[in-house]
Amino acid sequence: MHRLPFRLQRLRPDHAAALLDFERENRAYFAASVPDRGDPYFAHFGARHDELLAEQAAGLHFFHVLVGDGGEILGRVNLVDVADGSAELGYRIAERAAGRGLATAAVREACLLADAEYGLTALRAVTTLDNGASRAVLARTGFMPGEEFLLDGRPALRFVRDLWEAAAREVPEP
Repeated sequence: MHRLPFRLQRLRPDHAAALLDFERENRAYFAASVPDRGDPYFAHFGARHDELLAEQAAGLHFFHVLVGDGGEILGRVNLVDVADGSAELGYRIAERAAGRGLATAAVREACLLADAEYGLTALRAVTTLDNGASRAVLARTGFMPGEEFLLDGRPALRFVRDLWEAAAREVPEP
């Protein structure tokens, strides 16, 4: 088994500065495929970071960052709206790190944590139909497509992964 080019770490207070840098550096890149977080997000980032940590401590969400070998944040993988043994998966990878399999590896790691550490039995995810890369990541990691709907006026697709049965559906790494 090869070593992953990142460490998936649970969000901590000391991640704040690097996470803000990550979000600023990738703002335009992310806004091309998901709604922009808006100026208030960046202006009040410290307070928002503290709120996320409090929500995580309460067990409402599990936030993670992908930390590269140099300590830089390469991405985020979050499990939000935890309830009744399930959560919604969301992720974003830095533009400079995209296309290298990091999203697939990070989602796999998050699924393992969801089961082993957080006791979840299912995950949900959503992506727009025009985001082929995200749909491919979800397919490779055992998520099954469900209903189509509109997300901020764009056609989107819901995905579900049963953590107890999905391992058999995963496409192995080449």
